[in-house]
Amino acid sequence: MKWSDRRRSSNIEDRRGSPAKKVAGGGVGALILALVAMYFGVDPQVALKGLTGSPTGTTTQTRQFSAKEQQLAQFTAVILADTEDAWHQIFKEAGKRYKEPKLVLFTGSVNSACGMAQSAMGPFYCPGDQKVYIDLSFYNDLEKRHKAAGDFAQAYVIAHEIGHHVQKLLGISDKMRQAQRGVSKAKKNALSVRLELQADCFAGVWANRTQQAKQVIEEGDIDEALTAATAIGDDRLQKEARGYAVPESFTHGTSAQRVKWFKKGIISGDTTKCNTFASEI
Repeated sequence: MKWSDRRRSSNIEDRRGSPAKKVAGGGVGALILALVAMYFGVDPQVALKGLTGSPTGTTTQTRQFSAKEQQLAQFTAVILADTEDAWHQIFKEAGKRYKEPKLVLFTGSVNSACGMAQSAMGPFYCPGDQKVYIDLSFYNDLEKRHKAAGDFAQAYVIAHEIGHHVQKLLGISDKMRQAQRGVSKAKKNALSVRLELQADCFAGVWANRTQQAKQVIEEGDIDEALTAATAIGDDRLQKEARGYAVPESFTHGTSAQRVKWFKKGIISGDTTKCNTFASEI
C-alpha cells in the first residue's frame, strides 16, 4: 500500500510509555475472563465492567520506541487520515456531517470510558468516548500468530474499528444494543455478528473510496485484507483456541462471512449495500 509522504491525522492520542494504572476490584480471575471475552468479540463495555475500580498504583514505562514501532505509528496516522477523508465525503453525500474520532495508541494497558483495557484484548472501539484504542504490538500478533501480514491487513483492522464509529454516529449500534435487551444470549450474539459484519463492509467501502480518490492500493493488498478477515473469523479462532467451534457463541461472524461482507463493501463503495440487519449473512 502506498502510504509514505501522505497526510497524517492529527486525531492521534499517543499514550505509549505513559504510566499505566493498576485497577483494584475483580482480581486476576476477572481480568482473565475479560481478556477471553474481548478476544472473542464481547462489547468492551461488558467485558470491562468488573474491572473499573480505583487505581492502586502506577507502573512507569520509559523505554524508547524502535524505528519500526514509530513507522507503525506514522502508518496508523495516515490510515486514520484516509478514513477521515472517505467518511467526510460519504456523510456529505448523505447530507450529514462526519465527526472524526480520536485514535489512542497505548502499550500494555489503557484506561478508556469503557474501563481498563489490556493489549491482549486487541484493538477496540469504545462508544462511551468515541475513541479507537490500539496497541501496535497487535500488528505483530496479526502477522506471527494469525499469518496475516502486510500493511493493508493492518489498514483493514483500523478501518473496521472506524466502521464501529460510523455505526455509533448513525445510531445503528445504539439500536442494536436496545434490541439485545431482554433476549437470549444466542440472540444477543447473533445481533452482535450482524454489527461486526457491517463494520467489515464499511471497511470495504473505505477501501473503495480511498482507492478511487488516491490510487494507493497495490497488487496483493486486497488479498492481505481478505487473509486478515479470514484469520479472525469466530470459527477459526475458536477452533485454534479449543479445537472446535460453537456457532451460537459467535459474536463477529465466520471467516467466510467476514470475507463476504468486506468484499461487498470494497466492490460497491456503497454503504447501502452494508445493511447486514436486513440481509442474509
